[in-house]
Amino acid sequence: MHLDVMSILAIGFLMGIRHAIEPDHVIAVSTIASASKSLWRSSLAGVFWGIGHTATLFVVGLVLIVFQAHVPERWSLSLEFLVGIMLVVLGANSLRASKAQYEDGSQVAIHPATSYRRSTLVGFVHGLAGSAALAVLTMTTVSNVWGAMAYIFVFGAGTVLGMLIFTTALGVPFVWSRRVPRLPERLGICTGLVSTVFGMYYMYNLGVTEGLFQMWM
Repeated sequence: MHLDVMSILAIGFLMGIRHAIEPDHVIAVSTIASASKSLWRSSLAGVFWGIGHTATLFVVGLVLIVFQAHVPERWSLSLEFLVGIMLVVLGANSLRASKAQYEDGSQVAIHPATSYRRSTLVGFVHGLAGSAALAVLTMTTVSNVWGAMAYIFVFGAGTVLGMLIFTTALGVPFVWSRRVPRLPERLGICTGLVSTVFGMYYMYNLGVTEGLFQMWM
């Protein structure tokens, strides 16, 4: 039994929502949302992540589909490895900023535009790492380029919605914590530690367990 077009797109949308809350996505955006001073900014951090993520998926994924191209496993894993590096960098930045605030008691203001650009860049890297897998999934789901475009678009819309919901929910405790002295800095340190440790584990798993280092030797 073949699913009709609307059913396929609906499934793609739901898969996009699920995709948004994968651990590496959640941890990366958490380091940005934790620095937001309002719920609105925290929510927008998720939206801009989704925009960067979807833009990369759409462009790279569509090119792969149109040209029936296959990304070698070595390069696919290397792009995933880039996500691990990014998680460590984000975590280190969060730790440095939170530690500085904790030591001198000052609140370092992060301009909203800077936060949104960072969110978009993080989404761009995540999209780049996941574009090969999505291209394969799309090619096995739809049979033409127009269908592929629609599928990637609704998948991306699902990721935007999923991340919007997550960052809004995440922003509530972070914004509330600003009423309690030193609590935002402590939460920022915890977020930075989680991102750094997970990023190092992510790179180890790809490099050693998945054999990426061996592939490049």
